[in-house]
Amino acid sequence: MTEPRWLDAREAQLWQAYRDTQRELTRVLEGRLISNSGLSGADYALLHPLSTAENGVLRTRDLGRSVGWERSRLSHQVSRMEKRGLVCREECTSDARGSMVRLTDLGRKAVEAAAPDHVEAVRTYFFDHLSADEQQQLTTLFERVLHGIPTPACPAAECDDPPADCTE
Repeated sequence: MTEPRWLDAREAQLWQAYRDTQRELTRVLEGRLISNSGLSGADYALLHPLSTAENGVLRTRDLGRSVGWERSRLSHQVSRMEKRGLVCREECTSDARGSMVRLTDLGRKAVEAAAPDHVEAVRTYFFDHLSADEQQQLTTLFERVLHGIPTPACPAAECDDPPADCTE
């Protein structure tokens, strides 16, 4: 067994600052979203990609991939949102194994009403603290870290429509 590569003090400080920032940013954005629009962060996370999709509809698997959620979490959240009239499920006409999630008129109104304040909150709590150069540096760094993270294997049983190269 190899020896662990422990974080030095500088690395530990950076890692803790990242974790604290991510936690507090999520907390303040979620709280503001709920109080100003009645939408949870999970609601908004799904409504946003649906609102930008062609005809307000996405395959369930594509919606899940866009937010990085497992099928079970996505299914439960979509069910909650269906009960509130924000989205509806449909069969996939091109593939009986797949399903679609469609943004309803009520869902579109909700996300359009929430978006301006949410964007202002993101600006206030994140972008306003960074220069344009710092924003570009963070983009470059986050993308580099993201590309270094392995993509999990796709167990066919977890997918609505597993890709051809996906094996269990």
